[in-house]
Amino acid sequence: MKCITPARWRPAAALHHPFAVLAGLLLAGSLHAARAEEATPTSTENWSVHGQWTTVGQTHPGFDSPYEGANSMRSARESQETTDLTLYLGARLWHGAEIYANGEIDQGFGISNTLGAAGFPSGEAYKVGANKPYVRWPRLFLRQVFALSEETATVAPGANLLAGTIPWDNVTLTLGKFSVTDVFDTNAYAHDPRADFLNWSVIDAGAFDYPADAWGYTTGMAVEWTQAWWTLRGGVFNLSTVPNSKELGSGFEQFGAIAEFEIRHHAFGGDGKVKLLGFLNRGRMARYDDAVAFGRAQGVVPDVEPVRTYASRPGAALNIEQSLAADLGFFLRASMNDGSKEAFEFTEINRSLSLGLSMKGARWKRGDDTLGVAAVVNRLSSSAVRYFDAGGLGILIGDGRLPDPSSERIFETYYALRVAEPFTVSLDYQYLVNPAYNRDRGPVSLFAARLHAEF
Repeated sequence: MKCITPARWRPAAALHHPFAVLAGLLLAGSLHAARAEEATPTSTENWSVHGQWTTVGQTHPGFDSPYEGANSMRSARESQETTDLTLYLGARLWHGAEIYANGEIDQGFGISNTLGAAGFPSGEAYKVGANKPYVRWPRLFLRQVFALSEETATVAPGANLLAGTIPWDNVTLTLGKFSVTDVFDTNAYAHDPRADFLNWSVIDAGAFDYPADAWGYTTGMAVEWTQAWWTLRGGVFNLSTVPNSKELGSGFEQFGAIAEFEIRHHAFGGDGKVKLLGFLNRGRMARYDDAVAFGRAQGVVPDVEPVRTYASRPGAALNIEQSLAADLGFFLRASMNDGSKEAFEFTEINRSLSLGLSMKGARWKRGDDTLGVAAVVNRLSSSAVRYFDAGGLGILIGDGRLPDPSSERIFETYYALRVAEPFTVSLDYQYLVNPAYNRDRGPVSLFAARLHAEF
């Protein structure tokens, strides 16, 4: 019987506050004690309660910058902290059906208010933040599994997973509010800013402009058809009312359609996956060249809002994960999208390549620790370069000019130290060359410490 391990669910957030620390510690202790009396992973759960607490402190020293724009990473030394406390609730409804609700308390901001780099350095930072804690319900969704075989696999308990069994061949429907990256573009080694890498273009395919509000969630549905060695996924989701908005649309008037084909295999002495993903966003969006032309005609900087029309923006991504040894894994993502139009939800990346390694600490007798290294190259289209050089602003970048553009290059490494169940402390370092594709600014060194508990 094969075992399905819990999926990693990706949010991102913010906070350094006595309330959050205290609440996290109390909730961790009480729930961990309660879960110790629960049944083993092979038993069946009818309901579950899990939680997590994550705090990330990130800083960078001053760096060279002859000029700055409204969306620039600040060149002066800066430090920011983000924290989130999440409660995961789940219940079994009827045969094959489960419902999940997640509540979250967030506080804080990313570096430079989550601006200044296309591959932003913290996946725990939203595009919005607050100095005081605020409550959200990021997920509320139904999962229905339809059996296609009598053979079953074991599902271990976890966040948004009820322990039990699942048909090995099945069709799974997920419906409601959740993150597109809960289902699509997942990777065992680089996908969770609470546990592994932090950079946006490492934990997700950089050019995957997936539907989401400013916190990274949307409404819609996904269908997955799983057979012995492959899975075919498809989904349709609401886009924001306007690009990079807090408000989601409804009725799929503006939507993103996604398809992904996953192949599972055994190679190089270990298990691996290859995923091919395609997406198409349909909504009111602007062509960069139209925004530049409008700015010239009006004698102002380019503005995307007046020239938005209903249009399409396609893209594709390749996602590989491969176990090279019992304690060593390799990952690679390559992605691209239509660079003639503005980014709708994620970030200004039109071409991206990321790759890296993840190693468990068994070789130095720290089997629960993890060491990760990754490298990324992000690129901008020629029409996007013209827009930003003329002074245009995007979702995350905009230095006011871009006379000497180049690829944005990122190196990241982290070490996650398991202190004691359920606490992990991580140290992270990133070296960012040409932030926001600007050869005139940087490079930037970013240092982070992450405290995480899950129960």
